[in-house]
Amino acid sequence: MIILVDIGNSNIVVTRHDGADFSTMYRYNTDKTKSVDEYFVILKDIIFDAKAFVISSVVPELNIIFKNLVQKYLNLDAMFIGPGVKTGIKIITDNPKEVGSDIVSSAAAVTENYSKNAIVVDMGTATTFTLIEEKVIKGVAICAGLVTQKNAVVGNASQLSQFEFRTPTKALGSNTIDALNSGLIFGNSEMIKGMVKRIKQSTKKDVEVIITGGASRFVKDVLQTENFIFDDLLLLKGLLVIYNKNK
Repeated sequence: MIILVDIGNSNIVVTRHDGADFSTMYRYNTDKTKSVDEYFVILKDIIFDAKAFVISSVVPELNIIFKNLVQKYLNLDAMFIGPGVKTGIKIITDNPKEVGSDIVSSAAAVTENYSKNAIVVDMGTATTFTLIEEKVIKGVAICAGLVTQKNAVVGNASQLSQFEFRTPTKALGSNTIDALNSGLIFGNSEMIKGMVKRIKQSTKKDVEVIITGGASRFVKDVLQTENFIFDDLLLLKGLLVIYNKNK
């Protein structure tokens, strides 16, 4: 059993792959204060039969925690996506080391499962737009993520309180919650369409657009008329691709 782990700033996502299929995705809040033993208690029923453990992490503080967890309880060496690991992806940026393992992993998945030319929109703590041409990362755009925007608005406005996202039915709300949902969900959907259009204008390639990330479900209904592909497993698929390149 291969365990695939995406350690993000907001969530840790874990799935299992048995050589043929992915299991359910398990999602946990990222907590930098938890110990090796505490994370093992949370994950033990998922990882108990692991033969390999592959990790993308953008939270350096947790790398040693998961490295030690895998060694202590599974007697394995976890594979962390980073320098020295074959990914099949080239990075042409001013400083390739700045490009996160999450972006690289998703690029590996796209070129293996979809197209060598693509725009990946990853909606997490930040929303990132990555242009990939012929297995080369050409550049990235980053903005605040949908949930991050929501928390910023609620946290800085005394008269607003937390609320659940729901797909708006009209552009203008007649109450505060509907107004927030409209502004955030329609606003982010339009931002995505606009950024995709702008990025397409920067390339001569025909590109597919793949949207992923924990917040992508909130804009899926609004963007269903666009020719976009939604893939919740994209990054985890990339971890499997990279694992197979390094066996």
